[in-house]
Amino acid sequence: MSHKPNIALLATGGTIAGAATSASDTTGYAAGTIQISALLEAVPGLDAIADIQAETLFSLDSKDMTPAHWLALGQRVQSVADQNDIDGVVITHGTDTLEETAYFLHLTLTTYKPVVLTAAMRPATALSADGPMNLFAAVSVAGSADFRALGTLIVVNDRIFAAREASKWHTRAVEGIGSPETGALGWANPPRLNRPPLARDRALLPLAAIDAAHWPPAVEVFYLTAGASPALLDAAIHDGLRGAVLACAGHGSLPDDWLPAIERAIASGCAVVRASRVAQGGVDAVRGPEGLLHAGTLSPSKARIALMLSLASAAPERFGEITR
Repeated sequence: MSHKPNIALLATGGTIAGAATSASDTTGYAAGTIQISALLEAVPGLDAIADIQAETLFSLDSKDMTPAHWLALGQRVQSVADQNDIDGVVITHGTDTLEETAYFLHLTLTTYKPVVLTAAMRPATALSADGPMNLFAAVSVAGSADFRALGTLIVVNDRIFAAREASKWHTRAVEGIGSPETGALGWANPPRLNRPPLARDRALLPLAAIDAAHWPPAVEVFYLTAGASPALLDAAIHDGLRGAVLACAGHGSLPDDWLPAIERAIASGCAVVRASRVAQGGVDAVRGPEGLLHAGTLSPSKARIALMLSLASAAPERFGEITR
């Protein structure tokens, strides 16, 4: 008789637990309103592939997810993953900030057990809701030893993605989560790994190193449009900003009129990161003000997470390790 894996299922809300008044309504719904027990009942055969221990941590629309929620979620995931009788962890989440939560967990969790986030683009009440199959696939992946030691994963639309590589690239399509530049790691139903994640930044900034009393450090992203005012950066520094991620045009091009403000920010002790607002390609370390950091292949939102953790862990050198 084969052993069924024990999976801890942590619910945080999102569209996967959303409800609308009409089955044809896929936009005007309330996220995070359906109980986890109802989500499980909507997945026939789930009990045949795993024993599920389910709990609800939050009932949020993921647009309202905050770094404080990340920390609480990370601590709970680490706690259940440390249990000897748990083989893997699945987290249900909204798609809006899915990539951010996944990357936070990827950088902070110290476990070899699979940790898998899943979500949905259609609410649970919709015709052809995608949540039930996504949940089934996520449990399948989390219960497979083939996905140990790969870091945090995202499973949606029958595909498996690495937390660092994934992003939400479409506002409404069922295939709205993906890795446009690198592609999926494999297929989720049945689970099959085609390649490992490209980056090995798993657990570089563990939860135990975070100064929870000073979490989160003040780090913001500045989206540099044509003619954007550097006064925004100066004002934020005056207000106590500890880190700034500049989402620049092209290959992280720094406007000339921003250079004095960037130099002032660095001189004040604020960590400044050069990133690109372009969806693919990343940035290389090119010349700029002394002390300027570079995001590499990280998106601005993920560079912000890495910088926040570096500052909160008093390990700024780790940012450079992550972005290589």
